[in-house]
Amino acid sequence: MSTAAVTSTSSLQTQMPNQNDIVRIDNLVLDCIIGINEWERLTKQRISVDIEIEADLSNAGSSDQIEDTVNYRTISKAVIEMVESSSFGLVEALAQSIADICLSDPLSSAAHVKVTKPGAVRRAKSVGVEIYRSR
Repeated sequence: MSTAAVTSTSSLQTQMPNQNDIVRIDNLVLDCIIGINEWERLTKQRISVDIEIEADLSNAGSSDQIEDTVNYRTISKAVIEMVESSSFGLVEALAQSIADICLSDPLSSAAHVKVTKPGAVRRAKSVGVEIYRSR
């Protein structure tokens, strides 16, 4: 490769925005009080949570050290504890609280959270919301 090509490639790399990687937690199945109807306030319902956390994982890829990444076990435990002890009326509020947990990790730059309630509407597999929050 010629020197001009190397210089050109290096120049492009410094001009490109930093691309974030994704830490994913799929199909976290939990039980919680969720809903606005009186009967929904009486017993826990099953929900499903999918989470994507954007973060620069290049240091972790090089170091192989847990301190250099978003620890999905820590995030999962915090989400489980919060959700199973919560009592939200709206799925939107629950999703926001999950996103807040994800963004509490200093390495995370954004969170995409999907919360679904299976069987909440007749003839639908599930209903729910997806939110995207960033710093």
